[in-house]
Formats: sequence, C-alpha cells, structure tokens
Amino acid sequence: MRDIMGLMKQAQQMQQKMQSLQEELEAIEVEGAAGGGVVRVVMSAKGAVKSVTIDPSLMVPGEQEIVEDLVVAALNDARGRAERLLQERTAELTKGLPLPPGMKLPF
Repeated sequence: MRDIMGLMKQAQQMQQKMQSLQEELEAIEVEGAAGGGVVRVVMSAKGAVKSVTIDPSLMVPGEQEIVEDLVVAALNDARGRAERLLQERTAELTKGLPLPPGMKLPF
C-alpha cells in the first residue's frame, strides 16, 4: 500500500510539473530561418507564430513563390526547434520516474 501512495504522490508532482512546463513553453520563443536567414520566423515553443521577417531583397516582382516557400521552410524550422525543446524539457521532468519504455509525455 505504501508503494501505491508513493506512486500517487509522484504522479501528482508530475502533473504539477507538466502544467508548469506548458506555461513555460507558452513564454519561450524559438526562431526558425530559411534561405540563409533572409526569412525568419519567431514562434512560441507551443507553436504560436509571433513574427515573420522577410529581407527586402526578396521583394522582387515575380518571385512570390520563392518567398512563400522560404516562409514555409522557416516555419517548419521553428516548429522543429520547438519540438526538440519540448522533448528535452519533458526528458528532464521524467528523469528517474519508473515510466514504461516508449511512453510519451505529455499524453
């Protein structure tokens, strides 16, 4: 019975830490870039896009498709950075917990 109480306490602590992590991720900003930095995107670690910066040199008539592709690439770069950050932070929180192999958090 004592093991179950300890496990329940650990689960409650984990839930509090995960809630704190979710709030922290909302405040953390990641930056993605494409085209050697001519397009930059800033987003929260949870995926909310905060800003898009496009170098004026790209504003050439007839080059719209290139700019659009670079914006997509920069967004994907930022999203990938946010996902890696989330994995790192989650691994820090779950270190030492008896979780089954392959279990992903947050659920």
